[in-house]
Amino acid sequence: MLVFVLKFALRLTAANLSTNGMRIQKYFSEKGILSRRETERAILAGRVSVNGIVVRELGTQIDSERDKVLLIGQPSGGEEKKITVAVYKPRGVVSADSSGEGRTIFDLLPQFKHLNCVGRLDKESEGLLLLSNDGVITRAVTGDEHKIEKEYEAKVRETLRPNMLRKMAEGILLADGRTLPAKAEMLESRIFKITLREGRKHQIRRMCAELKLTVESLKRTRVGNITLKNLRRGQFRELEEKEVAQLKKLAA
Repeated sequence: MLVFVLKFALRLTAANLSTNGMRIQKYFSEKGILSRRETERAILAGRVSVNGIVVRELGTQIDSERDKVLLIGQPSGGEEKKITVAVYKPRGVVSADSSGEGRTIFDLLPQFKHLNCVGRLDKESEGLLLLSNDGVITRAVTGDEHKIEKEYEAKVRETLRPNMLRKMAEGILLADGRTLPAKAEMLESRIFKITLREGRKHQIRRMCAELKLTVESLKRTRVGNITLKNLRRGQFRELEEKEVAQLKKLAA
């Protein structure tokens, strides 16, 4: 059987490597070639080679200076249809496909188990979560370039002061470095809106903690051009083609 090899060789850069290298799944996902699940299926189907040798181990890692990674051919029956879904994740639901933390988004919406969470929204937060099998969307939203804005509304226990919002906007020094400049706006005495271009773990909660603020509720309302619209908790909608195209354009 003829095997058609894609005409591009995917090479890593040293900046993307950890000390132990990078798994193929992560690299393909970050580069927008395939989602992690798509990559796993490709590996198991014998459609990925490293230095001319087909690999079938999901844990295979690659080196930036020595390895050439190829995606081979097309799966029988063509590629899986690309779909991206906007979900209003309720508070208390985990945004992961497997977790020991309790009920997951895929327990809530089992019809989308074939999709991937595009980024994370912590268990105690609610709001917009994207599910997709489109690797380009995953790269656009979760990539390191910080191009896609993510907007949140937070309610705190204490009374906000203007200087607190100014510090959030300018950047706050956390254990893993100073946060990027953001947009922060006071909506009420204890409610503010903040727009980020990065996605550190528990970032807004940690920023608030540095300012001696206690977060009572946190909701993500927008990712790029995608909003909750009229969704209620637990509801979803499939994104229109023009919405997907615009989201990709924002990251270009």
